[in-house]
Amino acid sequence: MNTFEPKYLRLYHDGELARRAELAREREQACDLCARYCRVDRADRNGACRTGLRAWVASHGPHHGEEEPLRGWRGSGTIFFSWCNLRCQYCQNHDISQAAAGRELEPEEIAAIMLSLQETGCHNINLVSPSHVVAEILEALVIAVDQGLHLPLVYNTGGYDSPEALAVLDGVIDIYMPDMKYSDRLIARSLSKIGNYPQVNQDAVREMHRQVGDLTLDSRGVAQRGLLVRHLVLPEGLAGTAEVVRFLAEEISPLTYLNLMDQYRPAFNAHNHPPLNRSLTSDEYGQALKMARDAGLTRLDKRLRGISLSW
Repeated sequence: MNTFEPKYLRLYHDGELARRAELAREREQACDLCARYCRVDRADRNGACRTGLRAWVASHGPHHGEEEPLRGWRGSGTIFFSWCNLRCQYCQNHDISQAAAGRELEPEEIAAIMLSLQETGCHNINLVSPSHVVAEILEALVIAVDQGLHLPLVYNTGGYDSPEALAVLDGVIDIYMPDMKYSDRLIARSLSKIGNYPQVNQDAVREMHRQVGDLTLDSRGVAQRGLLVRHLVLPEGLAGTAEVVRFLAEEISPLTYLNLMDQYRPAFNAHNHPPLNRSLTSDEYGQALKMARDAGLTRLDKRLRGISLSW
């Protein structure tokens, strides 16, 4: 029997979850809920995320293409939020991340989506691109828990999260799933328009791991709690894979669950940024996989094409 209980339930019963939602709303008056620190009052104008006091939701539903511990056999209950606090020039979801896809929803509507995903049988609630809508998510969560939500929460982020936001989320999020996109600030500035991404990202991953630890699974192999990192390998080593895997193995944990992604293909404005105007080669991916192995990482996602994991 699965006896896992999300920690946010205790926060809810103590009244702390509602307090966190209020605190997050207060922070939007001089917004610091992502690492851009726009400091705008979102009731009056939008910052870099181009989002006011209501979250834009592009789509939602069971997702069977996520990492194996998330998707299980009933799918991960994804909610895709529009807009993003990054400007990745090769984003494969640019129609969502760089546009007002979908529509603005009230917290009650987001709560209803969460509950419908639970009723469908999803293993978790997977919040995709949540960094700029932390307050809106927390308000919806209070409503959803009041009506019976009890699934683990997945914070599926680009990895540019402020310590202020992570403090508000401490004890609320069960599974942190950040990207680690780059280890070089000049490349980060060129490709995602954020020069301090590597340091902010590493600090965020440290804090996420402090909160939830290594990824833990239930007896069926479904994720319950912990850190799961995504790293998209880019052509000619632009993502700085060697440094990323070293950081994870030495400064986080050799048991970090890493999805070393091999699916890069040119999209959006990639044609303006060679060598991103071509797909990743099998040799480049093989080299990245060897880097992860040599660094000491032992938990790689099993959905790797054409690569033996016998080691």
